[in-house]
Amino acid sequence: MTEAAAEPGDAHPVRHRDRVRRVWTAVRLTGYADLASARAARPMRAARRWGSRQPPMVWDSLLPALLLLNILTTRAPQELPMAVALTAALSLPLVWRRRAPLTVFGAVAATAFVQWLTGVQLPADIALLVALYTVAAHSGRRSTLVAGAVVEGGALLACLRWATDGAFLTPFVAVTAMVVAAAVLGVNVRTTRAYLAALQERAVRLERQQDQQARLAVAEERTRITREMHDIVTHNLSVMVALTDAAVYAQRRSPDKATAAMLQISETGRQALTDMRRSLGVLRTDEPDAERHPLPGIAQLAALADQMCAAGLPTRVEVQGAPTHIPATAQLTVYRLVQEALTNTLKHTPSGTHAKVRIQCSTETVAVDVTDSGPRPPRSGATPSGHGIPGMRERAAAYGGTLRAGPLPGGGWGVHTRLQLRGSGAASA
Repeated sequence: MTEAAAEPGDAHPVRHRDRVRRVWTAVRLTGYADLASARAARPMRAARRWGSRQPPMVWDSLLPALLLLNILTTRAPQELPMAVALTAALSLPLVWRRRAPLTVFGAVAATAFVQWLTGVQLPADIALLVALYTVAAHSGRRSTLVAGAVVEGGALLACLRWATDGAFLTPFVAVTAMVVAAAVLGVNVRTTRAYLAALQERAVRLERQQDQQARLAVAEERTRITREMHDIVTHNLSVMVALTDAAVYAQRRSPDKATAAMLQISETGRQALTDMRRSLGVLRTDEPDAERHPLPGIAQLAALADQMCAAGLPTRVEVQGAPTHIPATAQLTVYRLVQEALTNTLKHTPSGTHAKVRIQCSTETVAVDVTDSGPRPPRSGATPSGHGIPGMRERAAAYGGTLRAGPLPGGGWGVHTRLQLRGSGAASA
């Protein structure tokens, strides 16, 4: 009993070891097979690379060589001169079939007609099918139809002359099938080639369009940065010049006011640097100022008015409606328009001029009005020179607005525009 009970327990480890051994043997055999297949594929890849480097004429000369070798080894000596001449005339033009498909087809067809007149049957008649395929692959539909009709006529004549025992229909159908197959194969090759060429042309056109769009985007971004730099530099320099003149004037009579003006100049310079870093920060991923300082908007117009008051231009800001729903880019446009208008007033009007800013916010539009009490220009319709007003017009046009700038009927100067918050204006901005 003990021995009988112990036999199954002793046999189980043996079966397990045999199973493991068979598995490892299979794994090793699989690895050897993969290694052998990889070694066998190396010569094939090398031959494929060598073949891809050869010109097409080398491959086109293989068929004539094989046909001539077949004639030399299978024909009787008394038939050899005529057979070799006809085979050479049929097959050798195929070497130039890619360069002149119609000419090669004409030469092969003429030789085949001479062969039919002499009554010699040759394997080189396959050259007609190759020439037909080449015409279908490299020429138009009309040339393919004419070449197919010529080959089909030759097949009819050949079957009528060489069909054995009156069996005309079977060889004629077989030859016709080969003619149709050669023509269809060539047409498919030509269609595929044209399709690939169209795809390549489309890819080139799309790449060219992408390059043009990229250049347009770069030009637009350059224009935007130039406009931002103009607004920032012009405004802050104008304020700093006005404050410097005031500090020089007051340094003897009122040193405290001169000190306050100098401090305001320092603050204006720092603000200008911050604005420049913010505007240029989008060009650099490691510039933190664009994240630390938000874009100026309608809420910062009060600080702008205080800055203009310190520079000698008393300014009052009136905002009607809640600007919370207005996008940040639209608020930046409003801020820059007001900033440029006040800067022009500061530069072109005498002391004692007052300015008023009124912003009307609605769900779809933002109206901007900046007026001052300065004297009218000497000529009616004259506008200040420079790039300030054209830049303001561009900013307003980005939101579908038209900017009007000119003298007011009761005296002074006014700037008015209405920005569209919906539609193409916001999208283009």
